Amino acid sequence: MNRIIISISIIFLFLLNSCGGFKKVDSDVPQNAQERARKNVQEGRGVSIGGMLGGRKGTNYEFSSSNPMWRASVEILDFLPFSVVDYSGGMLITDWYSEDNNNNSSLKITVRFLSNEVRSDSLKIIVHEKKCVSNNNCAVKILNTKIKEELLTSIVKRAATLEKESKTKKK
Repeated sequence: MNRIIISISIIFLFLLNSCGGFKKVDSDVPQNAQERARKNVQEGRGVSIGGMLGGRKGTNYEFSSSNPMWRASVEILDFLPFSVVDYSGGMLITDWYSEDNNNNSSLKITVRFLSNEVRSDSLKIIVHEKKCVSNNNCAVKILNTKIKEELLTSIVKRAATLEKESKTKKK
């Protein structure tokens, strides 16, 4: 019985010892606001003029209003309701659309942005067609018709116009 108590006590002491004990709290924080700010900047936790003027590089946020391909795509497809509009992911997806209340056939257009350059290979356009015989009996297929090429051509032309307009405004 004595051995069991001693064994449990030794195991308990080892477990408590592995906790690491208490750590000293840094009470070296200056009370003056200017001194606190200076200390934070020295430790890299604050804002410095060098950091604001370009000391940290690598992140470039380009907003959708400055991307001519994005703007042109939204302008060309603005008559359709969008289900996904994700600039950071480079994706535009329309909702199912049917003209003249034709419930048997509808289209969905997906535009993927592969590059910010105004070129025809910077976009991937997919046109889906859904044909329904009844409410629960529908078939969806990818269309490779003139719609896809016409969309691509009109988006690239509009993007080129937008890019040219923005360059002339900068001059």
